[in-house]
Amino acid sequence: MKILVINSGSSSIKFQLLDMSDEAVLASGLVERIGEAEGLIKCILRPGAADELTVKKTTVVADHKSGMRLAVDILSDPRQGVIAARGDIDAIGHRVVHGGEDFHQPTLLTADVLAAIEKNIPLAPLHNPANLDGIRVAQELFAGVPQVAIFDTAFHQTIPPHAYLYALPYELYEKHRIRRYGFHGTSHKFVASECARLMGRPLEELNLISIHLGNGCSMTAVENGKSVDTTLGLTPLEGLVMGTRSGDVDPAIHSFLARNCTMDIEAIDEMLNKDSGLKGLCGLNDMRDIHQAIANGDKRARLALDVQTYRNKKYVGAFMAVLGRVDAIIFTAGIGENDEVVREMTLRGLEPFGVIMDPAANNQRIKKPTLLSSRESRVQIWGIPTNEELAIAREAKAVLEK
Repeated sequence: MKILVINSGSSSIKFQLLDMSDEAVLASGLVERIGEAEGLIKCILRPGAADELTVKKTTVVADHKSGMRLAVDILSDPRQGVIAARGDIDAIGHRVVHGGEDFHQPTLLTADVLAAIEKNIPLAPLHNPANLDGIRVAQELFAGVPQVAIFDTAFHQTIPPHAYLYALPYELYEKHRIRRYGFHGTSHKFVASECARLMGRPLEELNLISIHLGNGCSMTAVENGKSVDTTLGLTPLEGLVMGTRSGDVDPAIHSFLARNCTMDIEAIDEMLNKDSGLKGLCGLNDMRDIHQAIANGDKRARLALDVQTYRNKKYVGAFMAVLGRVDAIIFTAGIGENDEVVREMTLRGLEPFGVIMDPAANNQRIKKPTLLSSRESRVQIWGIPTNEELAIAREAKAVLEK
């Protein structure tokens, strides 16, 4: 079974084609700058094979439909492609950011499911419309091919009411479904399952803390295999300090800025999402640049690193309290996999709680699942590369096999 995984953003399409007989990646690519004066498509065919080929093309990409057609043309090019025709694709798996309370599991796409995704646009106005564009284009280009929606929020639907409700007037939840939903669920679920496999224990018996650190960051408490709390909330803004997103702030800051800085709600929202976090603290949102700035004596870059890792540690402590017993802590995603300094600072000082890092094991980029804890540590510490595309393909395959 060949499954095409599609992750549509507002101006990009990330795609990957997998052969699920052995979970081999046949192709992986990205269409960028959709709707701009000059677009770019890059696709790696047969990655890792002796005949691996990288195809790059700069051209105008007017819309998602044009971008998806470009991708399919590369995949099915008779001179170098990996499929003979569109009909060789057996199923398509779509990442959808927000499923609200409607979806607890991956779901075969129907007219009713599309309507529910559209209904949830107010909860994810930047993401769900782009996800819908990708779905509709794929349905047109691959008529008759089964398509499955995999929701970022689905893994977190096991969070209990005492953890997902905000202390607001209850009618706001009843009428508008204002609550904690959480995101990065596909990633957290994948690495939790991988951690259980590596530990040789059933996931249903494990308590884990999964730390997804990239430009977007989140942490999830997993109790007996189920998400019971997470840092991202109604939107992907709450919780940890991120590349450009603030994470937790006093909600009264909004009214303070409106009264004293002549900012309207749109400007405040833009600032919190795009000009805050690491960028707001030091002007840089790439951790590699921040480390270089620190080496050059930049005090604000050092402050940004301190603020982020302190917030990380504070949430680790909170989730240890939530779980009571923690079997393992997992680092994943771009920073989590590649930044040994952030990992070490996040867990520094937690030795009295049985969390002890092995400095030699930690001093590396994580290319494969790696145990980072010392022999004395009561809590195992793992670095596990996330693979959301494979997770989506597995979920889509499972839905079709039912």
